[in-house]
Amino acid sequence: MATYLYKLGRFAFRRRHFVALLWVALLTLAGVGAASAPPAGNSSFSIPGTEAQRAFDLLEQRFPGMSADGATARVVFKAPEGQKMTDAANKAAVEKTVKELGSGSEVASVADPYTGKAVSRDGTIAYASVKYKVSGMELEDSSRDALKESAGHARDAGLRVEIGGDALTTAPETGSSEVIGIAIAAVVLVITFGSLIAAGLPLLTAIIGVGIGVSAITALATPLDLGSTTSTLATMIGLAVGIDYALFIVSRYRAELAEGRDREEAAGRAVGTAGSAVVFAGLTVVIALVGLSVVNIPMLTKMGVAAAGTVAIAVLIALTMIPALLGYAGRTVKPAGEKSKLLGGGRAAKKAGRPNMGTRWASFVVRRPVTVLLLGVVGLGAAAVPAASLELGLPDDGSQPVSTTQRRAYDLLSDGFGPGFNGPLMVVVDAKGSADKKAAFAKVGDEIKGLKDVVTVTPPAPNKAGDTAIITVVPKSQPSSATTEDLVHAIRGKSASIASATDAKLLVTGATAMNIDVSQKLNDALLPYLALVVGLAFLLLIVVFRSILVPLKAALGFLLSVLAALGAVVAVFQWGWLSGLMNVEQTGPVMSMMPIFMVGVVFGLAMDYEVFLVTRMREAYVHGENPGQAVVTGFRYSARVVTAAAVIMIAVFSGFIGSSEAMIKMIGFGLAIAVFFDAFIVRMAIVPAVLALLGRRAWWLPAWLDRALPNVDVEGEGLRAESDPDGERELVRA
Repeated sequence: MATYLYKLGRFAFRRRHFVALLWVALLTLAGVGAASAPPAGNSSFSIPGTEAQRAFDLLEQRFPGMSADGATARVVFKAPEGQKMTDAANKAAVEKTVKELGSGSEVASVADPYTGKAVSRDGTIAYASVKYKVSGMELEDSSRDALKESAGHARDAGLRVEIGGDALTTAPETGSSEVIGIAIAAVVLVITFGSLIAAGLPLLTAIIGVGIGVSAITALATPLDLGSTTSTLATMIGLAVGIDYALFIVSRYRAELAEGRDREEAAGRAVGTAGSAVVFAGLTVVIALVGLSVVNIPMLTKMGVAAAGTVAIAVLIALTMIPALLGYAGRTVKPAGEKSKLLGGGRAAKKAGRPNMGTRWASFVVRRPVTVLLLGVVGLGAAAVPAASLELGLPDDGSQPVSTTQRRAYDLLSDGFGPGFNGPLMVVVDAKGSADKKAAFAKVGDEIKGLKDVVTVTPPAPNKAGDTAIITVVPKSQPSSATTEDLVHAIRGKSASIASATDAKLLVTGATAMNIDVSQKLNDALLPYLALVVGLAFLLLIVVFRSILVPLKAALGFLLSVLAALGAVVAVFQWGWLSGLMNVEQTGPVMSMMPIFMVGVVFGLAMDYEVFLVTRMREAYVHGENPGQAVVTGFRYSARVVTAAAVIMIAVFSGFIGSSEAMIKMIGFGLAIAVFFDAFIVRMAIVPAVLALLGRRAWWLPAWLDRALPNVDVEGEGLRAESDPDGERELVRA
């Protein structure tokens, strides 16, 4: 592989005009496609294989036009102090608002508080339920604006009005966070390379790669039902790896220049060696993202595949456009060790003879491997302790900041009607095969009334055919509580006895039941996903490093960093530690998507750092250095690059901590702390300590497996042999 990529790098350097025009043409084509495509709506949302989804599908068949899985909104009214909602003036204002709410094109129905018995016992709180024809993810912005405008008219009449429900769900805005991340990345790159031109190359290529990827997603959004949220993950990951990969190749190019090679040869060797690491690092990220399809949640699968496509583009750009741009840059990109005068080139020259920080740190670790290993493992183990108390769930309006109207509506409904009123359960009774359908409906209602934690059970509401009915159940506990989850399981536990007695089928759905099912689905998929991703990447790393123990160490280190990061997430968002500093207004269960999302994203980035760092060690070992010295050599050339990449990633992810959305804040913090743990403790401390302890055993591979594996030549043995045939005999085979 190294020889092929070497030729590709030299070709791109020589034919820089052709390569640059090709990528500009692709960017233009993707941009035109995105501009001419219809605006992306929100993608349809379904969770195949869950009971809640089966119930929604059944309701669509038996109650045509009902839009059972459509968005809902609860417009909550509170009377002024000393008044009641039944007073004539307040009632008139509410009825006028209800009439306005029903005028939207996407509105399926609106329930009047006075005819629907939706007024609290003390008469101070009432609510109107709005049902939409489409889900919250598909609702048009105009419908949300109309909802807010109607509520504003009621406020003008003197009422306190708040809006809850999933109708207000929108894709979070993250543009400012991305700008902050790019700005910090620019500063770090300038410090790393000491040159504005060299620093600008990774930023330029990363932005072009993300531009092509996101534009393609936008152009294909309607035919592939990608939705407006699909590009969020693609942007975040594409920007991250795009900077990383270009950073690594530019850094290797400068190192080759420092060894006295001409610029075309340096570009070829940079792509041949560092480019091989980029290819395999990119493959691990693609495996992790495409592997999200194991969860079988279509929206998550589409996001993963779209992000994987953007990563593939980042790899191709790093391998071709970076050497082309290096050809344009010419002598403005200095050899390693040379800094621009603007950044203190004179001082750098005086220090040229001193070992760099990476060399000094690696030498220390090689001398004290046991101490460093114990400190690293114990430290991450301590951080991982809170993960044993991990509680998973999906956020609802009760987890919103108290400053939002959704949270205020949630609290008003809890005050007026009880905590469980915010999460009613919809029980669907399919009595098509029952001889006495009315008796079947009644029996289900009676069975549910006898369960604990039930406040209200409404009379069955049958369809026109009379073979299916809906029963609404209001729990005593709040939707996200374990008690409500137990109630859902208890109702479903009655299914067998109901079927035996009446030949009717019982299904539980609704937003609360759907959240429970999604959490369970994600929990069940975590271990298979982890096994698939880590297993495939383990096999890939065996090919890259031609070793059994190095990939095993990489996988175990990754698991340790993820557990430590989950522990930190639990401590902050579930226990409330440092909640003031993180501006966490409401603690509660960790988002159920967090572990599997963190595994996928962090695994890809962690393997990036592993491949970047260890391939240089492997290269030094294969070319004759002893194991300890190979570790030091790897750090001499790669530690600065990995450190810069990690700082950039932490900055990008930390920008999301400032989001008002609890879910985005949690993801930003989790990814930032995971990258910190993995890059600076696992890869920079535990990895060299383990390799120093293992010595030559680290690079052991059974002879039969060595013969069976393809020789991808990540270390560039073929390049060394071509330039120095006699030196080939001196190479040490691992």
